[in-house]
Amino acid sequence: MVEAQGENLKPILSAHRISKSFGDIQVLFSIDFDIRPGEVHAIIGENGAGKSTLIKILSGIEQPTSGSITYDGQNVVLPPNGEAAAMGIVVIHQELLLAEHLSVADSIFLGRELRSGPFLRLKEMRDQTRDILDVLHVRIDPDARINTLSVADKQMVEIAKAISRDARVIIMDEPTAVLSVAETQTFFEQIRRLTAKGVAVIFISHKLDEIMELADRVTVLRDGQLITTIGTENLTPDSIAQMMVGRELSNLYPPKHEPDVDAEIVLKVRDLAAPSVSGISFDLKRGEILGFAGLIGSGRTAVAEAIVGLTRKSAGAVEMHGAPADFSDVSKSVAAGLAYMTKDRKGRGLLLNAGLQPNLTLLTLKKHLRHGFLDGRSEERALERAVRRFDVRARDPSVPVGKLSGGNQQKLMLGKTMESEPEIVIMDEPTRGIDVGTKQQIYHIIAALAAEGKAIIVISSEMQEVIGLSHRVVVMRNGRMAGVLEGAEITEAEIMRYAAGIKQGGENDRVSA
Repeated sequence: MVEAQGENLKPILSAHRISKSFGDIQVLFSIDFDIRPGEVHAIIGENGAGKSTLIKILSGIEQPTSGSITYDGQNVVLPPNGEAAAMGIVVIHQELLLAEHLSVADSIFLGRELRSGPFLRLKEMRDQTRDILDVLHVRIDPDARINTLSVADKQMVEIAKAISRDARVIIMDEPTAVLSVAETQTFFEQIRRLTAKGVAVIFISHKLDEIMELADRVTVLRDGQLITTIGTENLTPDSIAQMMVGRELSNLYPPKHEPDVDAEIVLKVRDLAAPSVSGISFDLKRGEILGFAGLIGSGRTAVAEAIVGLTRKSAGAVEMHGAPADFSDVSKSVAAGLAYMTKDRKGRGLLLNAGLQPNLTLLTLKKHLRHGFLDGRSEERALERAVRRFDVRARDPSVPVGKLSGGNQQKLMLGKTMESEPEIVIMDEPTRGIDVGTKQQIYHIIAALAAEGKAIIVISSEMQEVIGLSHRVVVMRNGRMAGVLEGAEITEAEIMRYAAGIKQGGENDRVSA
């Protein structure tokens, strides 16, 4: 990509010796960064490394404490509040900023509508939207409502919105976090079309395989410091991970300790049917990690929600320790010893404006009652235990949880889940949107919980995660179980055969080991 740009290799956007402090706390230390036309330049690092602060400075959302920004060869002070988009610097946020009730065309032109006097030029906006979507080879109706689109199509609308603003630099923050493998590849095709036209793309992702596939150069940050900027042709995923965390990650996944062959079956599901799923049958043993794999939309989360009572099952039976377990809501499943950790930590998992302690004990307040009143000291002790056990790092426990890094939010949510002392834990996307170092911590925590005798279900879109952790793997397809794998069968190729429908059932369609 970059090589084809010839004489245009001069940076379009540069940061020179950028430092940033919030009060007495310095978060960036003299960072140099630049991006060239037609380049994909990835910024990577652990949560808290300074990535978000740097991209906020590069887009004008934050101003540096010291240092300077050069855009198109000129020293500039980037305007705040998203106004840098008018200059051609556009951010596509992880949480998409689209008006759900508007049409695609209205969303793209929101705030800068085409007018003739007081009247909107609706046809012209629709026609321009269709032209942009055609350039992207995307078949989306300009009149379609945003709330009717898939997440992948919403991402395409964000790109179309950026193109409509004549974007020269697009900053993408975790754009593939909720996309399937196929959707991600389509998304990458759009990025390549943009860079072929000279658009510069700053790409933030925790998925190292994506970095290797897409990026021309990588800038690594650690603890607010610039570690290196290097071409991806000189890197491997392992070397990137090691630079990010400053240590060897060969033991990313802990050793697997198989559960006792005679271990108790603590959860039994038979012929479960619920919204989006049917015919689900499996057993879960004490000390076992059972993975659920499959493409997005295959029904993995729907199974978990039906088991814990978030949705009502329409058929089938669930048993815990041989007794019926028909939960009408999550509080009843928690009381019975079955906990569910949602994949949506910001929307359903945590109270982002509250501190650590209210979040940790939200589901277990009865544990901390003394004579009918909440015992603050009991809650404090619970938080102290959770902070030590799950390595939650916060300067002040009263800080709003929304201010914590994604990794610390995830570890706090794990602490909240385990505060009820469950025997069975269902973890849905337990490492979504967190860095490789924190992933390693959570993987070892999950293995340790299994070794203690907890029975664990891990639902994940990352196949290596399922493979690295699970004793057995249930592969889902179109709301049904396509197969159950164990031992040497648990490979990426085999999982994909079942997920894609190439193989179905057969000898592998086993309920339990």
